[in-house]
Amino acid sequence: MLGLVENHSLPRTAAFFDLDKTVIAKSSTLTFSKSFYQGGLINRRAVLRTAYAQFVFMAGGADHDQMERMRAYLSALCRGWNVQQVKEMVAETLHDLIDPIIYDEAASLIEEHHTAGRDVVIVSTSGAEVVEPIGELLGADRVVATRMVVGEDGCFTGEVEYYAYGPTKAEAVRELAESEGYDLARCYAYSDSATDVPMLESVGHPHAVNPDRALRREATARGWPVLDFHRPVRLKQRLPALSVPQRPALVAAAAIGAAAATAGLVWYASRRRATAL
Repeated sequence: MLGLVENHSLPRTAAFFDLDKTVIAKSSTLTFSKSFYQGGLINRRAVLRTAYAQFVFMAGGADHDQMERMRAYLSALCRGWNVQQVKEMVAETLHDLIDPIIYDEAASLIEEHHTAGRDVVIVSTSGAEVVEPIGELLGADRVVATRMVVGEDGCFTGEVEYYAYGPTKAEAVRELAESEGYDLARCYAYSDSATDVPMLESVGHPHAVNPDRALRREATARGWPVLDFHRPVRLKQRLPALSVPQRPALVAAAAIGAAAATAGLVWYASRRRATAL
């Protein structure tokens, strides 16, 4: 059980959630590949590779080297994509793709933290175009996510403005604590990946959710709670109050998602080829 309702005479507190395999059952960056194929942004071969990458991700996650290679591929793949086109495609698929894969347990935690008076912050390596509308769907108060540069022509330049990964997540948590007045010793954090240890150890109440092997070892050694989330549920059925209608600001939902998804697959395939030689 979470703590009692916050004493508002004390500094504010927050609950920081990673997104993929912590709040939703799949990778947010890999989920939109079919939509981008239908919209002509990626080809059939990329879709097949994305399906394989989703399997690899679900089986074991991504380590540091994989994430760095994904970032490099992401930059190349999304270069030149028209943001408005991406917005239109995501507007049609956001609820259909994301709503059914939100963990019931995560939805309950978000509700409990809000009831206790804490802000809910999603902190994800996925792109802001993916994370911000999902955050709106979940009722999150704030979002920290990777940001890509958009040129004057309305297209992605391929440059990464801000990469929300590893220690950078912890820095963002500390910056938010300073700007919003959060008492980190009384804050909560949740993640499935060992790459988020810096974020987890920055708060007083860290939790490992569906942890990879490295994070499970770390959590056991440090005495952190380990949670098992395994019941995806439609958010509209689970928490009707948090389901919001689509708005223009929410439409730009996945250029980074598809790019990173395809990036991960291309990298993984090349790695397997190299190993086989």
